[in-house]
Amino acid sequence: MMIALPGLDGVLHPYQLGPPPAWQPAQAPPQSRIAYAAAHVVADPLTDPAAPAAALDWDATLRLRRHLWAHGLRVGEMFDPQLAGYWGSRDIWRAAETLLQLTRENITKIDGVKVSLLDASHEVALRAALPTGVRLYTGDDVNYPSLIASGSDAMLGIFDAIAPAAAAALHALDEGDKLRYEEVLSPTMPLARKIFEEPTYNYKTGLAFVAWLAGHQDAFVMLRGAQSARSLPHLAEVFRLADYAGLLPDPDLAVRRMSVLLAHYGIGQ
Repeated sequence: MMIALPGLDGVLHPYQLGPPPAWQPAQAPPQSRIAYAAAHVVADPLTDPAAPAAALDWDATLRLRRHLWAHGLRVGEMFDPQLAGYWGSRDIWRAAETLLQLTRENITKIDGVKVSLLDASHEVALRAALPTGVRLYTGDDVNYPSLIASGSDAMLGIFDAIAPAAAAALHALDEGDKLRYEEVLSPTMPLARKIFEEPTYNYKTGLAFVAWLAGHQDAFVMLRGAQSARSLPHLAEVFRLADYAGLLPDPDLAVRRMSVLLAHYGIGQ
C-alpha cells in the first residue's frame, strides 16, 4: 500500500508500507524481567482539550491499557518530574549516592528504583551499586535494548508504542535467545529516538499518534491540544518508522487515518 508523505526536506515522497505484522498476544508476562509500559491517557474529543481540567475518554484510556496487558506488560502512569537537581545535586554521582543511601536505609520498603540517566554506562554502574534485591527500572527510552539485556528491568514510555515488539523480545530473552531479542527490538530504536527527540517533553504526541494509527484509540486528540506539539514532517517520519518496526497492525486503517491528517494540512492523495 502506497501513501505520499512529506519529508524533512519539505517535499512529498511516495512511501510503500510493509506487510502487516504477525504479533501474537502473550500467554503470560515475561519472566526474566519486570516490564512496565508508562501509558498515556486519551482525551475526550467532545470536550475542550485545552481546558485546565479537560475530561478523559476513560473507555479509550482503558482500552489502551488492555492492549498493553494483553501483551503481558504491566502498566505504569506517565509523569513529568522536574529532574534537574531532583536528588539534591546536579552532579550525577553525588545524586546517586543520595539515592543509594536512602535505598539502604529503607531497603525493606523498596522494590526498585526507576532512573532515566540516558547514559548506559552510568546506569549499569548504579545498578551494580544498588543493594541486593533492589531492582533498577530503566527509564532510558534510547538505550533500552542493551540495558534490559544486561540486567535492568523496565518502566518505559516507549513500551506504550512498541508493546507487541517489546513483549516478543522479552519472551525471547526468557528463552535465552539474544539474537531474536535484538532482531525484534533493533527496528524499534529509530522510532524511539524520533518520538523522544528534542524537545523531549513532547514525546507523548508521538505515543498518542502511534496508538491512533494502530487503532488503539479513535481520535488523535490530546490534553491541552498537545497533538499539535509536533510538526507534520515529524509525524510523517513517525508513521514511516512505526511501519518499519511492524507496529501498524492494519495498514489500511493507518493509511486512511494518515490521509485524514494530511488532508487537514491541505495535502491530498
